[in-house]
Amino acid sequence: MQAIPATQRPLHITLLYFDDCPSWHDASHLLDRLADDFDQVVLSRRLVDTPEDAAQLHFHGSPSILLNGTDLFATDDDGVGLACRIYQTPDGPAGSPTYRQLVRAIRERTEAAG
Repeated sequence: MQAIPATQRPLHITLLYFDDCPSWHDASHLLDRLADDFDQVVLSRRLVDTPEDAAQLHFHGSPSILLNGTDLFATDDDGVGLACRIYQTPDGPAGSPTYRQLVRAIRERTEAAG
């Protein structure tokens, strides 16, 4: 296993999703792999099933991946609501980020907070 810098332990990663989105399962598998590959990763999954929950959580679509409460891939242009989310990957639009994109986003955030 690889270590996360001590100042960033543990990393709390949350998957926000809603059941009608088929892509959340792929994102869930990515997070399981992440937890296997890195020390001190604490995973949780949270079902978002009402528009009110989506608004309260600033839910930018399913699946959303949060690191210590902050969406790793959100932009200012992203809307909030119960919708499937599209990620731009090296292979084109997809329902979840690639594993490499996920790891890079986590490293960028942890180094910036470092």
